[in-house]
Amino acid sequence: MLLATFCALPGHARAQGAPGLGGWQFGAVLDVAYTTHTLALGGRDQGPQLGHSDLTASGPLGSWFTAKLTATVETHERKLEGALEEAWLETTRLPAGLQMRAGRFASQIGYLNQQHPHADDFVERPLLYRGFYGGHWNDDGLRLNWTAPTPFYLMLGVEAFRGKRLVEETANEPGRPGVTTFVVKTGADLGRSHSWQLGLSYIRNRREAAVEDHAEEEDEHDHDHHHGAQFTGGKTWMIDGVWKWAPDGNSRNQQLRAGFEAGRITDLNRYATPQDRDESNSIRGVWRFRPDWEVGARADWLRVRIQHGEHFDNGLLREAALMAVWKPSHMQSLRLQFTTQWDAVGFADPAKRTVQLQYVIAFGAHGAHAY
Repeated sequence: MLLATFCALPGHARAQGAPGLGGWQFGAVLDVAYTTHTLALGGRDQGPQLGHSDLTASGPLGSWFTAKLTATVETHERKLEGALEEAWLETTRLPAGLQMRAGRFASQIGYLNQQHPHADDFVERPLLYRGFYGGHWNDDGLRLNWTAPTPFYLMLGVEAFRGKRLVEETANEPGRPGVTTFVVKTGADLGRSHSWQLGLSYIRNRREAAVEDHAEEEDEHDHDHHHGAQFTGGKTWMIDGVWKWAPDGNSRNQQLRAGFEAGRITDLNRYATPQDRDESNSIRGVWRFRPDWEVGARADWLRVRIQHGEHFDNGLLREAALMAVWKPSHMQSLRLQFTTQWDAVGFADPAKRTVQLQYVIAFGAHGAHAY
């Protein structure tokens, strides 16, 4: 498990699948699911739904750049929605371990955000992502990363985004860029069987979300189903960690993966006090006990201050999920997940229990899974 080598490679170098026309590769992913009850802050409609499905093209542009285009389609509140999720250009030959990306892409904050949701171990993302980033935050901007020439993996990155896809309507007139991020990631192998990675992210958001004073019932409904960031603020800190074990580094037959993520948002808006803050934690574990079978568990906790014009109310939500997935091939996953929510304050009709069945299949070339 050569973690440092894997993480230092540019994305196109880790792509899987046969090369396409002129070195370009093309792929598609279909994600369909059935949900018995909609989760609070959930991204899945009750009943059958088309999830995060996409069409992707990626490849070189000369000897100095690589590019990627990704178009997505999914159903939200029973309506079919399409979007251009990725359209970026990235350098491949900058000196001194530097790499630059420009265009529309997913921020590298945290552990999960850069991954497409259909590559996750669970049907729904943790409450942290669903509440703070609408599940998956991509935006228009620039990125500069530096990978240090160390025997272990060490990467420092900075991003500057427009920020409109994080906070669409604002109460102020922010300068540009609207959002900047600073990320540090480090990791290493421990012998042949163990590896780890730690990440620290800081997000500076200059776009203050516009808040209207609704009735209580309307506000609870607003925070019942996610579509974009529900809770934002001026400063966000995130920490994430992952540990993996596989006998002699061979993860095909057996692997144990454990991870956590935690986030805190402060400077919620102009009316907030230093004591007003949003927090969320998530811990998860997944065990691959056969090449085609995995089981996993995750626990989430979210405590927020729900904004009502010039004042705030407390919000609280806890969630736990159990899943089992059958992978008959590298390109297919059939996942059954049981999720429960409790201790809900400020969220209308949380799903005390829900069962979800998800099927994901990939066609053509597709990027390798992130560490």
